[in-house]
Amino acid sequence: MIDLQALAGEVHADLDRASDRGTVATYIPELAKVNPSKFGIAIATLDGACFMAGDAEEAFSIQSISKVFALALALGKIGDGLWKRVGREPSGTAFNSIVQLEHEKGIPRNPFINAGAIVVADVILAGHRPREAIGEILRFVRVTADDDTVSIDPAVARSEQEHGYRNAALTNYMRAFGNIENPVELTLGVYFHQCAIEMSCVQLAQAGLFLANGGRDPRTCIPVVSKERARRINALMLTCGHYDGSGEFAFKVGIPGKSGVGGGILAVVPGKASIAVWSPGLNAQGNSLLGTRALEAIAQRMGWSIFGT
Repeated sequence: MIDLQALAGEVHADLDRASDRGTVATYIPELAKVNPSKFGIAIATLDGACFMAGDAEEAFSIQSISKVFALALALGKIGDGLWKRVGREPSGTAFNSIVQLEHEKGIPRNPFINAGAIVVADVILAGHRPREAIGEILRFVRVTADDDTVSIDPAVARSEQEHGYRNAALTNYMRAFGNIENPVELTLGVYFHQCAIEMSCVQLAQAGLFLANGGRDPRTCIPVVSKERARRINALMLTCGHYDGSGEFAFKVGIPGKSGVGGGILAVVPGKASIAVWSPGLNAQGNSLLGTRALEAIAQRMGWSIFGT
């Protein structure tokens, strides 16, 4: 039986010595200020244990990891009707690419690229003021994390809003095809604030447990989403969760995962655990360099790849 606490510590100590830690995102100025030496690991298991190493209790901007929770909310609102507005296929392009939208008439390839997540935000906004929609997303994350202290960093949200020209272009383009139903600036406001949620690895690992437990919160046994929906969200995380690096992540790590340009990754081991890692330095595809290597090492040592040991 492998000691998960010892494993987390060993993986952290080994990788923390690396000289190549990737490059911190700079296109959102607030993210460029983050210390590139930060590195945290948290492994939450279904029996209620949590094993951590490094900067696992320090909050960071989860960015696109928030798309997992927003997707669960949007599916709860309109069910499979969502798939008329967003696809379910890997994009093979960068997270903020506009190229496919022209060929596919304003339908984003999947809900984890920026265009798809903006449509998801538009769905959540329907019938609400932006503040209410943002509050709904934040409440959902707090419930899944079992932690009411999870919050939004207003400086990051403001930085996103002031420099979100490409996201504005994506949204206006989709609006031209009729796939954005609310005013562009309101939908973008929800999306920017959603991405500015900040959490620690410990909070994030706890928040992902319902996806490891067939849609049920293992602490309360209360369903968060249906078993089928949890399975489908995990499938999308595996195939689309790392943008044009998703195939490589599946090849090396072999478990569902969703990255964010803040350097975090949430990974799900169905039936066993939820793992959150954070290292701000990114690889060429915009995914955490050390975080990916940490998940690869943990999955290999534990035999957790869904494709077998």
